[in-house]
Amino acid sequence: MRTARSLKTLAIATLAFVLTACAGLPTSGPVGIEPLAGNTDTDPQITERASGPIAGAGPEAIVAGFIEAAITPADNWAIAKQFLTPELADSWRPGVGVTIDVAGSRAYGSDVESPEEAEAATTADVSVELDQRASVDGDGRYTEASGDTELAFTLTRDEDGEWRIASAPDGIVLDEVSFQQVYNRYALQYFDQGWRHLVPDVRWYPRRSTVATTIAQAVIEGAPSDWLEPAVQSAFPADVLLDGSSVPVSEQVATVALTDEALALDGMTLARMRTQLERSLTAAGVSEVRFTVNGTALDADTAGLAGDDTDVSTVVLTEDGFGSLVGSEVTPIPGISDELARIEQPIAAIDLAQGERLAAVQLATGAVFAVTEGHVNEVLAPPGLVKPSIDPYGYIWSAPASDPQELHAWTEDVTPHDIAGAWPEASAISALRVSTDGVRIAALVTIGGRQSIVTAVILRDDRNMPTGLGPIHEVAELSTPAKGLVWLGTENLGILVPGEEALLTTQVVGGPGSAQSAPPGSVSLAGAKSPAGVRVLGSEGTLFAPRVSAWQEFYEDVLVLGTRAGY
Repeated sequence: MRTARSLKTLAIATLAFVLTACAGLPTSGPVGIEPLAGNTDTDPQITERASGPIAGAGPEAIVAGFIEAAITPADNWAIAKQFLTPELADSWRPGVGVTIDVAGSRAYGSDVESPEEAEAATTADVSVELDQRASVDGDGRYTEASGDTELAFTLTRDEDGEWRIASAPDGIVLDEVSFQQVYNRYALQYFDQGWRHLVPDVRWYPRRSTVATTIAQAVIEGAPSDWLEPAVQSAFPADVLLDGSSVPVSEQVATVALTDEALALDGMTLARMRTQLERSLTAAGVSEVRFTVNGTALDADTAGLAGDDTDVSTVVLTEDGFGSLVGSEVTPIPGISDELARIEQPIAAIDLAQGERLAAVQLATGAVFAVTEGHVNEVLAPPGLVKPSIDPYGYIWSAPASDPQELHAWTEDVTPHDIAGAWPEASAISALRVSTDGVRIAALVTIGGRQSIVTAVILRDDRNMPTGLGPIHEVAELSTPAKGLVWLGTENLGILVPGEEALLTTQVVGGPGSAQSAPPGSVSLAGAKSPAGVRVLGSEGTLFAPRVSAWQEFYEDVLVLGTRAGY
């Protein structure tokens, strides 16, 4: 029996954005610190506080100060509005979206080029060129949007002779570092079609004390993202709305006033509504939701969901056999380990279903088998299948690497089901994984010569048989070819670039990603319920786990790092 090891660690080099001081135009007074009311994240509970315009500042400095004032969203960006004329301050709409750019990339230009011209001028035009990385729309949806962007501003003098902005684009501009200090990630929750699972729809909202109201409005009166919409549903009927403009939170309890239509709802609907909203408000520090109508409390229970008690212990194949790695021992999986021991050909990949009664096994030849106790059935498919992934309903998913449109899902008796609408523009696929809720599928596909991380919902009939995919949603474009893909919880993906300079990217589905060095020679990875649970296999058979700022060796002589369905 192999033994656990904890003798060595490898430092993790994180590829992070570094905030540096830059010489430039004087734009405002000193930057201060203010508490973040109502924020319960694990991040520091502070945000930078901008200052208003400096007397005598020129047109470019006023525009730069206005853009930098976006770091303070308090009172609907009241500080930023000090840089505007009164007329524009009344009409400017900061909440319509965010342009996210590379820190230090902004270049300012003006038609008033000299101090003498500025002294004599009464109007000025200022342009700002920036290197855009992403955007967030007015509903909090994050989208990658790389490329050069130019913003135009017109300024006039006020009655005191100071420059103020008379024309500006709606929305705000934040660099990549400031964005994650000013905005926070919140997962709105929607039910699947069977009311068994909640599916996250990640949004980004400013860190401020009214965020519970923002989230409640989005859940009750909004809609899921377009790519999710075909496979999810809200418990809130269309005619039930928020009654009032705020959702007060006291001692982690949110009191949500609803319109009179809620009085006619049955107990199950109210329970689903409460469960959906409570889960959506978790990141805002809410642990309980109480509904009221005209000041009277509604009796709303919570709805039962499919259990999330899936065993996510690491599964490995060694010379001693296949099983779950618990401490220093590999514990066999009843009905599965014995069947795998009878397979004589080299095994390349193993995905273990929820409940551990089914495994999808891929040989080094590329052939895929459905393994249950007493049965090893080969999947009949074109050659070159990518690693298989099992969904919660026992379907085995895969597609030929060179023909993504030939996506199929097989039952455990290897009955095939064609999947319509599978990545119609993709020319190749490197990996795919079905999420633990069975609603979403993620993939690494090549479109137009570029490799991208994409997601889509799985369309199913009333028996949960998969029939097709919904609209393709591009999560991020990859600059370096990747082969490994796993789920790290319900909102994150892990992507591995293998090799001696291996990289592991943790990518938010609906947000930015962050990359870190993986152990040199990494060849595969296994997902988990959180990024901290990821496991990486080295080319020499050593298994690694992240430990704060290092990779720790904790097992050796692993032949195959298995995966668990949904992760």
